[in-house]
Amino acid sequence: MTPTLDPSASYVIGVDYGTLSGRAVVVRVSDGAELGSGVFEYPHAVVSERLPSTGKRLPADWALQVPNDYRDVLRHAVPAAVADAGIDPAEVVGIATDFTACTMVPTAADGTPLNELERFADRPHAYVKLWRHHAAQPQADRINQLAEERNEFWLPRYGGLISSEWEFAKGLQLLEEDPEVYDAMDHWVEAADWIVWQLCDKYVRNACTAGYKGIYQDGEYPSEDFLAALNPEFKGFVSEKLEHTVGRLGDAAGYLTEEAAAWTGLPAGIAVAVGNVDAHVSAPAANAVQPGQLVAIMGTSTCHVMNGDVLREVPGMCGVVDGGIVDGLWGYEAGQSGVGDIFGWFTKNGVPPEYHEAAAEKGLGIHEYLTELASKQAIGEHGLLALDWHSGNRSVLVDHELSGVVIGQTLATKPEDTYRALLEATAFGTRTIVDAFRDSEVPVKEFIVAGGLLKNTFLMQVYADITGLQLSTIGSEQGPALGSAIHAAVAAGKYKDIREAAAAMAAAPGAVYTPIPENVAAYEALFQEYRTLHDYFGRGTNEVMHRLKAIQRTAHEATVPAGTRA
Repeated sequence: MTPTLDPSASYVIGVDYGTLSGRAVVVRVSDGAELGSGVFEYPHAVVSERLPSTGKRLPADWALQVPNDYRDVLRHAVPAAVADAGIDPAEVVGIATDFTACTMVPTAADGTPLNELERFADRPHAYVKLWRHHAAQPQADRINQLAEERNEFWLPRYGGLISSEWEFAKGLQLLEEDPEVYDAMDHWVEAADWIVWQLCDKYVRNACTAGYKGIYQDGEYPSEDFLAALNPEFKGFVSEKLEHTVGRLGDAAGYLTEEAAAWTGLPAGIAVAVGNVDAHVSAPAANAVQPGQLVAIMGTSTCHVMNGDVLREVPGMCGVVDGGIVDGLWGYEAGQSGVGDIFGWFTKNGVPPEYHEAAAEKGLGIHEYLTELASKQAIGEHGLLALDWHSGNRSVLVDHELSGVVIGQTLATKPEDTYRALLEATAFGTRTIVDAFRDSEVPVKEFIVAGGLLKNTFLMQVYADITGLQLSTIGSEQGPALGSAIHAAVAAGKYKDIREAAAAMAAAPGAVYTPIPENVAAYEALFQEYRTLHDYFGRGTNEVMHRLKAIQRTAHEATVPAGTRA
């Protein structure tokens, strides 16, 4: 039922920046009712093959974006959401944003992205490096090796491994591959902070990405001595490119400028919340702000976040940060680099035309059609087992040189068989993360799902059966945007803190999925096989995936004509 408007109410805007689009939602402050939404698809999407400016070909494992696409979300999605809600924009008191992470923008001193400067328009390193840019794995390997050799205090906070997706690895790659762009860069900015800068003309570094992606622990970054040991020219990376005022989550970073007010149609001077990450803002949207409540935000990738009241070293985590989700608790993060992306890749590249035609005849999308076929199978009937590493492994192996595997295929294997095996593989990956928490004495008490994939009811039951946990979904299709709106309400002074705002504004629970005992037992046998395969390819038993990556890079370079290479 559509919520009725309250003429005495005030409203906030939450904007969720995803991998392919930005979504805005209008939310009532008093009760969290979602009144309207708008979506804007990025015109340039993910730049992974050629630069849009020149057609210059990119190497393997690159993923860039065009920052003006992010501004266009403010110009299009926010006014559309306000129009959809039918509210008076004058009643909006705050706006907050969340972003994929770690997505990095190299900027000049005033915040101008370097790709917008004419002299750098044809330089790939001047563009945004999206979270799934994995070409910095060699730099991440060196960071990890040196940190382990030196027994750096911060390494255990990240489960013993720093990811190629994060700020330091990507920054070191930029220095070593294009020192001219590196020298011209005044700030190495998380996109979560850059978009806030665009809104309020103030650069405030948010505590979430600083802690999880920027190796900021106990008020310190890695030392200059450590950075110089990586590369002498990297010594000043923190002090010269990265370090900035860190803002607490839920605080106001500043206030909407006249320019941004013109973009959005909102009143100038309203509160702009400190930036945040899509996964972490979703926890308050689900009112999951107590220890042991694991929230999985399932979309193109999956991010798992959970509060804990104890500090533990959990292998392969994306970090544990004091106050990383809410004040007073340790915020844990884990994740899977590919989930919905894997399903999308398969339907695009592995499904014959007759399946697409059959789906259309039934009025179904191809995902719905394959899910319908797959759901009719008994567990294990397809005879397949897959590893969900098509975009590398974020947790618990933290290795983006790993790649996907499907074993057991025969001449009788059908598309729905492989599709189901891939669905199950992502659930096995989540089970591996849940087990890592439990083995480290950080128990998972509840499992809550947000994000676009919660609409697949078969997939949700598979996750419940494989993890053995009762699974509940958030009663909102815009969990991150709602979570951002909750932060906007706090920044506007409508609530004293995130917990209080979440209690009033969080979405009602959605569907609940209870593990089916016979399914749990059947999947347990398959999971043991998954774990064997996981360790064989992922823990150094067989380095074939790494060797294949090296061969691929060499072959790729040989096929790129001179003058067109990045």
